[in-house]
Amino acid sequence: SKSLSDEENLKLFGKCNNPNGHGHNYKVTVTVRGEIDPVSGMVINLTDLKHYMQEAIMEPLDHKNLDKDVPYFADVVSTTENVAVFIWDNLKKLLPTGLLYKVQVCETDQNVVVYKGEETTTR
Repeated sequence: SKSLSDEENLKLFGKCNNPNGHGHNYKVTVTVRGEIDPVSGMVINLTDLKHYMQEAIMEPLDHKNLDKDVPYFADVVSTTENVAVFIWDNLKKLLPTGLLYKVQVCETDQNVVVYKGEETTTR
């Protein structure tokens, strides 16, 4: 965090506090909810959802240094929580209103963030 000293960053972020950055292979799960279309049997066409996910997640984030390559993270600490918020905000702009229910971002098997708009929980 640019707003913390080197010592404060080390204390707060531990081994993730690396001045040269470090990588993650995030796993993202997007959950939608709504009425099931009686003809297709789907809440949203999966081809459309994949397209929205490509645009909202893969294009801006895949193989990027979040802190250097993604303008959103220039002033926002690139925690998994904030990655989930970024994805939520991007998807919400693309999906039909009210369809987006939950974004889950797994940093590791033990570090998982679930974001549902204003409600955030971690496990």
